[in-house]
Order: sequence, then structure tokens, then C-alpha cells
Amino acid sequence: MQENPENIIQLLEKYNKLDIQQAINWEKYNLYSIVHHSTSIEGASLTEIETQLLLDEGITAKGKPLLHHQMQKDHYNALLFVLDSAREKVPFAPDFLKQIAARVMKNTGSIHNTTMGSFDTSKGDFRLLNVYAGETRFVDFSEVPELVEQFCSELNAATSQRLTKEEALILSFDAHFNLVSIHPFEDGNGRVSRLVMNYIQFYHSLPLCNVFKEDKAEYIKALVDTRESNDIEIFRSFMLSQYKKMLDAEISKVINPGKHSPSRTDHKGHNKGLTLFF
Repeated sequence: MQENPENIIQLLEKYNKLDIQQAINWEKYNLYSIVHHSTSIEGASLTEIETQLLLDEGITAKGKPLLHHQMQKDHYNALLFVLDSAREKVPFAPDFLKQIAARVMKNTGSIHNTTMGSFDTSKGDFRLLNVYAGETRFVDFSEVPELVEQFCSELNAATSQRLTKEEALILSFDAHFNLVSIHPFEDGNGRVSRLVMNYIQFYHSLPLCNVFKEDKAEYIKALVDTRESNDIEIFRSFMLSQYKKMLDAEISKVINPGKHSPSRTDHKGHNKGLTLFF
């Protein structure tokens, strides 16, 4: 079912009236949720509680790969960097995107040697090889620098305008799709693109959007169908449904608090006070 942007904005107004973001520790656990879902889409196996314990207390999950812990810690640091940059209104530029990618891939990236030279994904370097995802072949690596420059220029022009909430939300979804379709990096493109989406949302004082891990198949299908049909409305509709899902869940926690655990205990059984699981 195609989501109506106007309905989402009405839901957003309801969300804002509840002052949900003023709850104790809300922002911290919201960021943990974004990290959990974004890295889970890329294969991280930590549960939501394991993600919280890792980022909150540095406790690793028994039996889970070190790589998955590194992915989550790196994504969290990249998310903090992106939000700080949005506060400072740092303009988009190829080097800025590389800085985001370098943080995303800091501990999981590596050097790649190709006939065109070497590049290091842990440094945020653009790819020097062509990449495929299923039957999708992304743009030739030689086109990446120019396309990224154009992407940044157009995004800066759009972001600097006075936008309605609906326009800013749609802009964030379009930027997400356009960057992941350029696929400038050898790895980490999805995570970087979702962080760029979050930058735009934060810049325009909107709640941050997740792509929920349980909807990964629908997410990939929306990306593929949008490319094949050249119809951005497909991806916009999917992302609006994700945004609605997030808003509905947060509103429900306030209206129906009995359905959500108001507290947790730490790994030793001590009560830690009010927290939110996502």
C-alpha cells in the first residue's frame, strides 16, 4: 500500500505533541536502535539487548563474531559524527562522504589492490573496481568522482532551502537512494547512505528514520524496483512506510506504556532505571 506523505506529517505532529524526545535517555537509545538495525541489515548478528550492552557498557556478546561488534561500534561513532556535522551545518562534499565511510569501515575495512591502483576502505577511499549486487551492475568506478561531486552539489542546494517537513523527509529518502545507487565505495554503501539520510533529517529537526532489519527483503526490493522502473516513488513509498512504522511504535510506547518494559536490569541483575528497547 502506497503511503500518503500528508498522513505521515499528521502522525509526525502527533508524535511531536507527545514530547517523546524529552524522555530520559531517549536520544541515546534511539541511536542504539539505528545502529542495531542498520548493521543487522548488513549481517551483524547481535540482538538489540546485546547492542545496548556493547555500546552502553562495552560488554561483548558471547559467541558472536568480533567483526559484528566492530561494525556496531564503528557505526555508532559514524552516527555521532554525522549528527555533530549536521549541528554545525557541514556542507556535503566528496571528502565529507569519505570521512563518514572511513568511520563506518574503520575496523572492518582493508586495502584492495587492483590494476588501477590500491584503495583502502578503512580510509573511506572510493572504489577502483566495478561492483555488482545480484543482477545489478553499478556505475563504472571511473564515473564515481564526478557523480559524487554532482550529488553533493545538488544536495547542498536542496538542503540549504527552506523546506517543509514533507519536502525535507522526501529529500532525505531521495539522497539515500541516489547515493546507494552510485555505490561509491567497495563496502559500506548502504550504511553511509542511511547516515546521509539521517544527517538531512537531523538538519531539518526531524526524528531519525530506521530501516528495520525485519524489512530487509522489502528494502532491497524497493531499491531494485526503483532502479528498474526509474520510478523514485517506489522507494519513497517504502521509506514512508518505515517512517510510519517508527512513529507508530514510539507513540505506542507513550499511549500504551504497559506493553513496553519500563526498566531493565544490568548483566549482574541490578536495576538500571528507565530505558527504552527498540
